[in-house]
Amino acid sequence: MRLSARCACALLVSALLHRVSALETVVGLYGETLEIPCNNNAIKAEKILLTKWKYDRGDGLSGDLLVKKNDQDITINPTDEYKGRVSLASNSSLLLSAAKLTDQRTFTCMVVGSEDIIEYPVNVVIYKLPAGLEISDKAEELEIGKFTKLGTCVVENASPAVNITWLKNNKPLAADGKGISIQASVMVDPVTGLLTTSSTLEYSAKKEDSDAQFTCSTQPSMGKELVSSPVTFTITYSTENIILQVTALDSLVEGDNLTLTCVADGSPPPTSFNFHLKGELVRVENSDTYTITNVSRDTSGEYKCSLIDDPSMEASENITVNYLDINLSPFGNIIKRVGEALVPALKIDSSGEAKVFWTKNNAKLDKEPKFSKLAYSDSGSYECEVTIGVISRKTFFELTVEGAPVIRHLSKQRSEDGQHKVLICEAEGSPKPAVSWSINGTLLGESPFVNGKITHKIKVVPSANLTVSCTVSNEFGIDTQAINVSSLIEEVRMDKQDQPDESDQTKLVVGVVVGLLIATLVIGLAYWVYMKKSKQGSWKTGEKENGSSEEEKKLEENSQKAEV
Repeated sequence: MRLSARCACALLVSALLHRVSALETVVGLYGETLEIPCNNNAIKAEKILLTKWKYDRGDGLSGDLLVKKNDQDITINPTDEYKGRVSLASNSSLLLSAAKLTDQRTFTCMVVGSEDIIEYPVNVVIYKLPAGLEISDKAEELEIGKFTKLGTCVVENASPAVNITWLKNNKPLAADGKGISIQASVMVDPVTGLLTTSSTLEYSAKKEDSDAQFTCSTQPSMGKELVSSPVTFTITYSTENIILQVTALDSLVEGDNLTLTCVADGSPPPTSFNFHLKGELVRVENSDTYTITNVSRDTSGEYKCSLIDDPSMEASENITVNYLDINLSPFGNIIKRVGEALVPALKIDSSGEAKVFWTKNNAKLDKEPKFSKLAYSDSGSYECEVTIGVISRKTFFELTVEGAPVIRHLSKQRSEDGQHKVLICEAEGSPKPAVSWSINGTLLGESPFVNGKITHKIKVVPSANLTVSCTVSNEFGIDTQAINVSSLIEEVRMDKQDQPDESDQTKLVVGVVVGLLIATLVIGLAYWVYMKKSKQGSWKTGEKENGSSEEEKKLEENSQKAEV
C-alpha cells in the first residue's frame, strides 16, 4: 500500500516537473561571493512550497546543497567543498562565497509551487583578473644587428589565459622571422587552477632604438587594459664615423688657447684617442680633448685624431691662427708744402685677406688717400682701420699743408642802408695768414680758418674816391691786392643825375604834341597847293573833267591817310 502511494507521488512529480530550457550563464570573480539567481519570478513567492539547490558533480550525478520549505528553516546538506560556503538569499538566490575555478559548473534551483515544479539551471563561470604585468629578465644592452633576448613579460594567476602584446613606442610589434621573435607560454597552477602567461621578445636592435621605449600590454576578458612600465636599453655599435672639433676655429687669434675634441659615433663612445699635432703623436687616455695654450701664427697647420685600437679611423682639420700686422709710411704728423705730392704706403701682413677702411676727420673715404698735388683742403686727420676676422688694427697720419698766402678774391659792396661800404678779402694760405688793410675800417667779421681759407670783412665810409689795399701774410710769404673805392657823396650825386626830372618830362610831352600839330598843318597846306596847280594844268591842256575828277579823289584819299 505504501509502495503504491510512493509510486503515485513519483508519477505526480514527474508530471508536474517543468525544466527551463534556456541555460543562463553567471560570471563571478575569483575569491569573491557569487549570487546565482533562481526562478526569476516564474512562480510567485506566495505560491512557493519548496526551494532546493543542487549542483552538477559530473558523470551525470548531482549533489544537494540546501532545501527551504515553506515556513521552515533552511536545511543545508553539503559535506564536501561547499560546506560553509553556501547560503540562501531572500529572493531564493544561492550565495556562493570564496568563488573558485572549480565552481565553474551548472547549479540548478528547483522550485515547487502549488501547481507547478520548475528547475532553473545556471552555468557559472569564474574569472581571475591579473593583478598586473611587468617585464623581467631584461637584457643589459642591445647590440645592433644581433638577435638578443630583450625580456620576458609575465601575467600571473589569471583566468582565463590572457594574450600579451609587445610594443615599441606604443606601436605593436609582430614576429617577422627577421628582427622580431615572440614566444608565448601558459602554465597552470596545480592547486588553484590559475594560469600564468609568459611572453619572451627577442629583438635585433637598430641605431634609432637608442631612445625607444618598450612595453607589453594585455586586455583581460573583464576590466581595463594593463600596460607594463616602459623600459629602455643601451644600444651598442662600433664606431663608424669620427670628427675633429676645434673650439672657435674662425676666431682663433694669437695668444688664445686651442682645444681639440675628437668625437666618435660608437656606442658606448671611445674614451681614449691619438692626437696628431703637426706630425707629433700624443696619446690621450680617458679623455677626448687636447688643449694647446697660447697659440701663435706658427701653430697653424693640419691636425688629426684617430682611434687607438683602429688608427685607420681618423679625422683631420686645417687650423689657421689669425694674425694681422700693418705698417703705414709716412706715419704720424706730416707737414707738406702746397703743390707737393704725397702717396702714403700701407703694408699689411695677415693670415688672410684683410679689409681696409679710411676716414678723414671721422668721415668715411671711398678710396685710399693719394695726392699728386696737395691743396690746403687736403689738410686733416687721416685714420686707417684694417680688419681680418675679429682682429682690428688702426694707424693714422695728421697732414698739414703749408704755403704762402694768396688773395683769391677782393670785392666791395654797398650796405643795404647805403650808409657805408663793405670790403671783402678772401685768401688762402697756411699757417693762418694775417690780414691787414690800407685804410682804417670797422671789422665786420672773420670766417673760421678751414682748409687753408679765410674771409675778412670791414666796413668803411669813404668821403672821397680812393684806392684800398688788402694784404695777407704768414711765415712763407705775403700777397697784396688793391681795389678802387668811390666816395659815398659822389655816388649819391651821380645817382641823382641819373634820375629824370618831372618838369623835363612835362616839356617833352608838350613838345611831342606841338610837333604833331605842325606836321598836320604842313600836310594840309601842301595838299591845297597841289590841288590848285592841278586845276590850272587841266584848263591849259584841255583834259576831260572826268579824269581830273578821279585824280582829285585819289589826292583826297592820300591826304586823309597822311592826316591819320
